[in-house]
Parts: sequence; C-alpha cells; structure tokens
Amino acid sequence: MSHDPRLERGLATTRRHFLGSAGLGIGAAALAGLLERSARAADPTAAGDGIGALPGLPHFAPRAKRVIYLMQNGAPSHVDLFDPKPGLAALRGKDLPASVQMGQRLTTMTQGQSQRILPAIAPFRPHGRCGLQLSDFLPHTASIADEICLIRSMHTEAINHAPAITFFFSGAEQPGRPSMGSWVTYGLGSSNENLPSFVVLTSRDKEASCGQIFYDYYWGSGFLPSKFQGVKLRGSGDPVLYLSNPPGVSAPVRRGILDDVAALNRRKLDAVGDPEIATRIAQYEMAFRMQASVPGIADLSTEPRHVLDMYGPDVLRRGSYAANCLLARRLIENGVRFVQLLHAGWDQHRNLPTQLEIQCLDTDQPSAALVKDLKQRGLLDETLVIWGGEFGRTVFGQGDIDDPKVHGRDHHPRCFALWMAGGGIRPGFSLGETDDFAYNIVKDPVHVHDLQATILHLLGIDHTRLTFKFQGRHYRLTDVHGKVVRDVLA
Repeated sequence: MSHDPRLERGLATTRRHFLGSAGLGIGAAALAGLLERSARAADPTAAGDGIGALPGLPHFAPRAKRVIYLMQNGAPSHVDLFDPKPGLAALRGKDLPASVQMGQRLTTMTQGQSQRILPAIAPFRPHGRCGLQLSDFLPHTASIADEICLIRSMHTEAINHAPAITFFFSGAEQPGRPSMGSWVTYGLGSSNENLPSFVVLTSRDKEASCGQIFYDYYWGSGFLPSKFQGVKLRGSGDPVLYLSNPPGVSAPVRRGILDDVAALNRRKLDAVGDPEIATRIAQYEMAFRMQASVPGIADLSTEPRHVLDMYGPDVLRRGSYAANCLLARRLIENGVRFVQLLHAGWDQHRNLPTQLEIQCLDTDQPSAALVKDLKQRGLLDETLVIWGGEFGRTVFGQGDIDDPKVHGRDHHPRCFALWMAGGGIRPGFSLGETDDFAYNIVKDPVHVHDLQATILHLLGIDHTRLTFKFQGRHYRLTDVHGKVVRDVLA
C-alpha cells in the first residue's frame, strides 16, 4: 500500500494541537492588534490614525476624517429645487430651442417627442446671510444655507440610473470597480475595531413611487480585498443578518465555535496563502464584536427627545430616511469612517407635481438636522456631508405638462446640483452657472471625477497616488481623470 506524505502530515495533527491552536484565536488577533497600535504610536506618521492604514497615508493633513454620503437615488430635479430660472415662466409650453438642446443625447423615453418647457413648480427665495436661492420645497435645507456649499454645475456622461450611480461611487459605469468607501478604508484603515469602517444604509419613499434597486456593487470592494466592502445595515429584523445567536447558543459557545473555525481557516491559509482566507478570519471576529456594538448604536430610542424632534416625525420608524440620517451620525460618532446612505424615490417621470413635494417632506428635515446635529456636537468640522443624485432632470416636461397629475421630467446628465457641508468645505457658497434654461453649463463645470478627487483631497489623499494593481494595471478611483475643485475648499 502506497503512502501519501500529505495525508500522513494531516493525520499527524493531534487533537491536543488542534485545541491548542483554537484557543489562540481571539488572543492572537488581539495581540496582533496591540502590536500594530504600538507601532503606530511609535511612528504616528506611518499610517495616520487608522488601524491598518497604508504606509504614508494620509498623504497630507486631512480636513475631514469621515464621510456621510446622502445619495438621492433617482435624481432630484435641479430645475425645481436648486437652479432658479425665473425667465422660464414666460416660456412655459414653448419648445426648447434647438440651439440649446444641440442634439444632445436623450433617453428613449423622450427621444423624438416634443420638448415643451416646464418651469419650476415651486417658487425660489434667497436664504441665509449668503442669499442662497432655494426652492420653497426645501425650507429646512434653507435653514442651513450658510453651512452648505452648493455646486450647480455638476455633469456626467451616464444617462441611466444604475450606471450613473455606479459611476459616482466607483469611477466607472460598469460594475466591478471598488466603491469610494472601499477605496477610503483601504487607504486610511479603520477607526474602531468593533465596527466596520464602511457602513451602508438604504431607504425608500413610503409611496414606493419609483422602482430604483439598490445593487450590492454600489458598495462593493471590486478587485480590492473583500474586507473593504461596505457592510449593509438592514431596516428590519437584525441590523445585520445572523447577528443574533441562534436559540440555545450562548455567547461562550459562539466564541468557542469561532475559535475552532478560525483555527481551521488558519491551517488553510498556511497551506495555500489565499489572502481572502485571512479576510474571512477577520470578518468572523468583526461579526462577533458587532454583536455587542451594533444593537446599542442602532437603538435610536436612547436619543434625547429634542434630538429626535430635530430629525422629524419619521425618525423612529426603522429603515426610514430620517432614522438612517440619525443612525449615520451615531455610526461616525463611534468611529465608522464612511457611511453611504442611499434613498430611492426621486425618479419623477410622470408624477412630479404630486411626488416631488412629498419626497422633499421626507428628506429635507432629516438632511438639515444631520448637519445641525453634527455641528452642535463639534463633529461637523471633521465630517464631510454630501447630498445629491446621480444626474439632473430636463427643463422640458415628460408627458402632458397641462395635466397637473401625470407629467414629470426625464434624465439630464448635462448639468445638475449637489451640496456639501463640513469637513473643509467652504460654507455659504455656490459654484457654477448654467444657461437660462438650466440645460447647459456656462461656468465652472465640475465632473464626477473632479468631485471624487475633491472628496479624497479633503480626507488627506492625493487621488493620483491611491492606486491598486490589478491585472497588470494600476487602478484608482478617478481612473485617469479628475482634478481637485479648490474653489469649494474652505
């Protein structure tokens, strides 16, 4: 009978050796963490303030240490909310001039149809010391006019929702690249060993007025190690699947199971050297620690009444936009570096007169409350808040603009608006101008890659130097494009 040496080596692993290795699971992880923190303390410039940061990062002193990105899926109408064009009132119902449209790309929903001008459906007024013009649909955002920087000249190439959102988060319209939160945590590491560095929250309008889907690749790690992907917290049941122990399984039993599984995984890691196995070990440990940390953070009922009132009447409905805004503050307060909040409900092709105001009622107060809450806690200066969609909406109406219930606006990537606050952003300022039809940019254009470069810059990262080699090429969030928009910096 022939003998396989590999089999004999496997049989030589005794029960005593296995149990001894298993007992080292959490201890070895804790020792590694202590050694890493000691090294960082001895050389604070080596890896910033993050656990596991890349050597040399941040590249320069950051103005922001954390990000809350409030992505408004479906594309809010800049024509109705942020970009006042009073001259359009006299042109209502007239066709958009060909000299303005210039043969630009349209979606199949309005291509070949008449392009009758539809002015803003609510008045604009100046607000704050800066005199920022905003729609009456946004009274709470108006109350923070002197805190925000409004960019009216964003533009993108993408004209459909999923590619456009993917482009904002990953720098490419096709899925497969790392998302912005993954790039940030890959470079800067974690600020809390008991929580993920990158957390995702999702919500949608109560009326379910549009069918936007939250694809997992919006927060995926792409070709980066999977430990950098976003962790989605759910709006019902356990915040994370399987966070609670099964019936009959106590915490000590769960700890023992994890130690045994970690020992097996380490054996496999030693044998094949796959870094994803090391990720799996780390993620199991993170999940165990999250059992203690997440439930308390997710319990918003512990907030003072005056804070809950700031965020509005929907704040205690789990999974609502208001609840997620407050939860975002609690997460960054506990060391989460990047919170990506996605809210669907802005895709108003046929229901603009009935749904836009409802959508603003659901999101306006919580968005403004988040900025105010961060400021009163001394967190705004080091927290970058971003609010915006994936593109804008057309100045011409879709459907019968004379029927107040069944018309809307189509997708418009040529120009749209986005605001930022805190984290080194110039407050009470607006950048960029569009033409008299809110259709083309005439001053200070800001591309998606420029925005990405600016966000990384505020975090102390040179966007051209944060790269990852994959399939023979060095990739970065901004691809081969992007420049920092210095006019928006404080």
